[in-house]
Amino acid sequence: MPFIPHTEDDTRQMLEHIGVASIDNLFDEIPAELRAPPLSGIPEGMAEMEIARLMRDRAGRDGMPLSFIGAGAYEHHIPAAVWQIATRGEFYSAYTPYQAEASQGTLQLIYEYQTMISRLTGMEVSNASLYDGASALAEAVLMAVRINRRSKSNRVLVPGALHPAYRAVVRAIVGNQGIELTELPWDERHGGIDPERLAGFEQDDITALVIAQPNFFGVLEDVDDLTRWAEARGVPVIAVVNPVSLALLKAPGEWGDRGADIVVGEGQPLGAPLSSGGPYFGFMTTRREHIRQMPGRIVGRTEDADGRPGFVLTLQAREQHIRRSKATSNICTNQGLVVTAATIHMALLGDAGLTRVAEACWTHTRALGERLAEVGIRPRFEGHHFHERVFDFGPDATGILARMAGEGVLGGYALEHDYPDLRGCVLACATETKTDADFDRLAAAAARATGAV
Repeated sequence: MPFIPHTEDDTRQMLEHIGVASIDNLFDEIPAELRAPPLSGIPEGMAEMEIARLMRDRAGRDGMPLSFIGAGAYEHHIPAAVWQIATRGEFYSAYTPYQAEASQGTLQLIYEYQTMISRLTGMEVSNASLYDGASALAEAVLMAVRINRRSKSNRVLVPGALHPAYRAVVRAIVGNQGIELTELPWDERHGGIDPERLAGFEQDDITALVIAQPNFFGVLEDVDDLTRWAEARGVPVIAVVNPVSLALLKAPGEWGDRGADIVVGEGQPLGAPLSSGGPYFGFMTTRREHIRQMPGRIVGRTEDADGRPGFVLTLQAREQHIRRSKATSNICTNQGLVVTAATIHMALLGDAGLTRVAEACWTHTRALGERLAEVGIRPRFEGHHFHERVFDFGPDATGILARMAGEGVLGGYALEHDYPDLRGCVLACATETKTDADFDRLAAAAARATGAV
């Protein structure tokens, strides 16, 4: 709350009116041992002008480094119109559209968002979004278990090259629900899943297969072969995708012979700034046959009694409504404001604009590798990549990154914490925002940091 209007005298009068001696008395039913102690070390209050200057000074300490870090959060150009429109009062303050007659604008926007995401992923239906990409994957795993009732093992194959945060979140959410997560090792040469490694699971009861495209290393997986392996065994496929890549790559709905069953991912690349880590939103699409197993809410288009088009909440498979204990999920909301920005972003760019962004990302990833190779830094994996690539910086990788950061260049994300076997390797990213001058600066900083010059 940005402004608290009550003075101490106002508070005293309100307490006297209700016959309470102090605010603490309003919470006397909470045992003392459960209460948090008073805050210590908090300075006296400051005037608005003073606090504004303090915050500007604190923000200035971050500087404006040139960043080549991706790892699931990507710097893309966001047209100024996106957030100018998204932060209008009609969108910014709109509440959940329970009452269709008062929420047609919000409902129409969500409907259009669902249409765009369904087209982008090549699937038939979309929900109104989830909290973020990681929790969307956890919900997809739970959904796949409900879909594949023939399977009794509740065993899900998850790539080791899936984003570490996604794996951690999924494990935290489904690990205590009788679901076993089995990690698939990545190939040492290519950095992706070798389809031949799936032969070891031929006789096993597998509930679902997760495929990331691209994976955490930026590697493009052999999605057709992986999907066909699952299709031949009646195993649902969960696709985890980067939405920008889908403007260039085959849609999950077209993988294999039948396509993926569930598609999820992080929507941040679609109009959300990096913003110190959020908020973001997760998207989810699926086949029409699975629609009643999908968590969250779905907006549909209909007609009123006079034949006029309108929008309503068609499905709400959540616990707060009549389904209660039979609900498919406890997801209670969607990321309405960020979804608003994403919808505006996609509408402004259109098919052609989003394709140009994806093509620039592809081209710049290649340029990134070429410029680092000039200073002796080679890629770790072979094959095709999107957005980012793993490079071998050598044993002093963290020291090299620190020295580059000292020059205002963030050279990438060190992988050794999440992948001890990749000690010395760095994940670096180049989106459409990077220029030739940026690559020159990166190469020069890397050369100095490694002693190449």
